[in-house]
Amino acid sequence: MAAHYLEFERPIADLEAKIEELSKLSETAGGGVDEEIEALRARAQELRVEAYSNLDAWEKTQVARHPDRPHFVDYVAALIDEFQELRGDRKFADDQAIMGGIGRFRGRAVVVMGHEKGRDTAGRVKHNFGYARPEGYRKAVRLFELAERFHLPVISFVDTPAAYPGMASEERGVAEAIARSTEKALMLEVPMVAVVTGEGGSGGALGIACGSRVLILEHAIYSVIPPEGANSILWRGARTPGEAAKAMKITAQDLIKLNIVDRIIPEPPGGAHASPEAAMAAVGAAVEEELKALDGLSAAELKAARAERFYAIGRSGLQ
Repeated sequence: MAAHYLEFERPIADLEAKIEELSKLSETAGGGVDEEIEALRARAQELRVEAYSNLDAWEKTQVARHPDRPHFVDYVAALIDEFQELRGDRKFADDQAIMGGIGRFRGRAVVVMGHEKGRDTAGRVKHNFGYARPEGYRKAVRLFELAERFHLPVISFVDTPAAYPGMASEERGVAEAIARSTEKALMLEVPMVAVVTGEGGSGGALGIACGSRVLILEHAIYSVIPPEGANSILWRGARTPGEAAKAMKITAQDLIKLNIVDRIIPEPPGGAHASPEAAMAAVGAAVEEELKALDGLSAAELKAARAERFYAIGRSGLQ
């Protein structure tokens, strides 16, 4: 499958196309260009490191949306043993935009949930591109309640543009469902670690992101609205999504200054999509550390600490 390159990766794409061309020539001509190929590979890696160390807010938005970043199903396959998916909200239907269940994370029984966007066309339709409906958030509440009943920590993976805004979603009370899920997460009597792995969009993200600890990948974003929506609503399209992204302070580096997130998880050079295994291993290590730090806290202590972390949002402004 052909690699998906972002606009700022054009120089890298050109170099890697040249590498591929020379590699084919080497196979047919019997070698002779191996040194040149290795030099080009080294240069491509240098360009990748340089590009990803200087991303602006809009470029990070594009990286956060990259179709090859690890998805919820990938994190489950890599980090959760004996995963058993639990479906349905026991009220209306099963929403595959939010998936969840029980399993073992490094030997520890956990409840795990997250947004799933889908990888190919059929998958994206099945998972509604990660746009969860009311029943997705009611399923999340059901999973939260299960975690409390059996005293299991919760791990959530956040990656959604927003909750689904369609008419049927509104008719079934999407705002109320998100509010109930957010409330349950905030009042949870067990530890919860939330990880923003790609897009953390609006209330659609918040419904399963109100953890005891909120982590974010280095090139992920977290915002009240997508930059395109902010540009349309605030400036009637007079500016660009890039200007909106910069003004909104949606990058991990901005968010940690505002106490909106607790920790940034570094990504491999070239982003999580360039080395999914390394990215997922880094996420696993960070989640394990945070869960260990929460061990031993009582239900009252967990709720008090969670209240304090969310009250602290915005106390220290950007310099």
